[in-house]
Amino acid sequence: MLENPLYLIYIDGASSGNPGPAGIGILVCRDGEKIHSISRSIGKTTNNVAEYKALITGLKYGVKNGIKNTKVYSDSELIVKQIQGKYSVRDIRLKKLYREAMSLIKKISTIEVIHIPSKENREANRLAQTGIKY
Repeated sequence: MLENPLYLIYIDGASSGNPGPAGIGILVCRDGEKIHSISRSIGKTTNNVAEYKALITGLKYGVKNGIKNTKVYSDSELIVKQIQGKYSVRDIRLKKLYREAMSLIKKISTIEVIHIPSKENREANRLAQTGIKY
């Protein structure tokens, strides 16, 4: 096994209504194998807040488990472009979440946050939808 294996973390947040009951889904893979998943209700919030909470939860998992080399995949163009510095964070609620995510990103040696189409993020979306509690 590699000293610093590559982990793929797929994240998604979902809200039924905007705001509405929301959930997050995270799928963690290593060497092409699914090794961990998270599906959790996060109460009533907006879709963008749910997306950030999914990102933060995935990053916390990575930091806690000593992941040094990862690619994080999200179908939220807004979140990915904000993390990449291509979009500014204007929403006051998202600024705090953005700062928390950036703080966690700094704790991972090699990390890339990548935008993918929704069709490539189906499992994380399913986990997020399952997490919604009505």
